[in-house]
Amino acid sequence: MQRVVISPRPNWQQIVESQGFVFHTPQGQPYWDESAYYHLTRSDVDELEKATYELDRMCLAAVQHVIDQDLFKRFQVPPACADWVRQSWDREEVTIYGRFDLCFDGRRTPKLLEYNADTPTSLLEAAVVQWFWFKDAFPDGAPVTPVDQFNTIHERLIEAWKRFAEDSTGADGPVYFTALEGNIEDFMTVTYLRDTAMQAGLATEYIDVEKIGWNWGRQLFVDQRENPINRAFKLYPWEWMLREAFAPQLLRQTTRWLEAPWKMVLSNKAILPVLYDLFPESPYLLKASFEPLAGPHVRKPMLSREGANVQLIDAGRVTAETDGPYGGPFVYQELAPVPNFDGFHPVIGSWMVNGYACGIGVREDQTPITGNLSRFVPHVFA
Repeated sequence: MQRVVISPRPNWQQIVESQGFVFHTPQGQPYWDESAYYHLTRSDVDELEKATYELDRMCLAAVQHVIDQDLFKRFQVPPACADWVRQSWDREEVTIYGRFDLCFDGRRTPKLLEYNADTPTSLLEAAVVQWFWFKDAFPDGAPVTPVDQFNTIHERLIEAWKRFAEDSTGADGPVYFTALEGNIEDFMTVTYLRDTAMQAGLATEYIDVEKIGWNWGRQLFVDQRENPINRAFKLYPWEWMLREAFAPQLLRQTTRWLEAPWKMVLSNKAILPVLYDLFPESPYLLKASFEPLAGPHVRKPMLSREGANVQLIDAGRVTAETDGPYGGPFVYQELAPVPNFDGFHPVIGSWMVNGYACGIGVREDQTPITGNLSRFVPHVFA
């Protein structure tokens, strides 16, 4: 695995904007960065794919364990919602996607940092933008050594929506896509997902999450025209939904939500200690606990996002930390050896879509903590 410096396309801003990627330079800081790319070997890709499938298997076993042992309180799932989560799991409700964030440098075994199982972003750039960059940077016939990109995310998403259509046969009306009003990254992510659903043959609508209503007479969720919302994909975390005023109405199960309710178990970082307890010999897991660890470790809020409120701790001293709005409870994870490529620290986001490991995206930073503005850098392999 190497980091290769390359000249950006002269008109790259216009190109990526034409692909729906309008948030390439948030707050004046480059997020999409095609001044470099990561060059992986075929064996690197094989190793990442193998790790992703094994992590998915272990995560599903961990969900079963949490349900069997009634560990919902540890995961901050309200008691009233526990049976709902169980029912969702027992029905084997379909999941669309998730992203494993891995520490990997091409030399050591990939290590799981966390699993973005409910509302992962960086999807448009992984599935579409880096693919078209690859086609421009490595046109047919060049270079001499053929290269490829580990990326069938788009095709797997279309398959996932076809599977969801079959699984939700009998549900009337379109599939609604929803995200916070005014959040351009979330809006473009759900717009891309909506496009893949339409390519799969589904009728769709968009609605801001704040505009979803509850019709008390009909006892169901509705849009602004009072049409029932029978199926909905939300780019809005379960832990937020469960604390909204309408949360009790979720339990009436009048709407089929994606991601499914059982995914709230995996989207909580409390899953990290559970995974380690269940599979302590796994080469893909870092030691994790609900209590501080003796050696160098990371403290993470169970429900934080985008690397917020993370602390790196060594010998009882905080060596690096990020700001944010999140507090405890926390989990503690062994500090992984952070890859360093000329001062850049990459994290591999490995995508699971419809049960398939189907591609990666690379985020990098010049600090050891990947945050909201850490750059997305494309990749190839040979």
